[in-house]
Amino acid sequence: MLNEPNVSIQVQSVYLESQSQPDIARYVFAYTICIRNLGREPIQLMSRYWLITNSDGHKTEVQGEGVVGEQPVIPPGKEYRYTSGAILETPMGTMEGYYVMLSTQGDHFHVDIPAFRLAIPTLIN
Repeated sequence: MLNEPNVSIQVQSVYLESQSQPDIARYVFAYTICIRNLGREPIQLMSRYWLITNSDGHKTEVQGEGVVGEQPVIPPGKEYRYTSGAILETPMGTMEGYYVMLSTQGDHFHVDIPAFRLAIPTLIN
């Protein structure tokens, strides 16, 4: 499976203090991902894979079809944006992974999602 250089991924994460319960080691984060199709053909997001690592080194793998219940088609020059969430047992961690996309020719390819940090604001310098 090929990696596709014509797709840009940008991520923003935020700590959801109102939904978190630090006294029972429950830290809730939201992240918004923007996927830009920089190529000349439409692409479809088919599935995702996440590796979530908390600050204790505990790793969780998550995979499944689409994102937030959708398998969006992204036209050339356009973007798809969605927000989802993660719950950690520690106040800091990371997420990374990849999307499996489908080209108009029927080829599947990977788009890497660079590692990003999930952290409560008091831990960020």
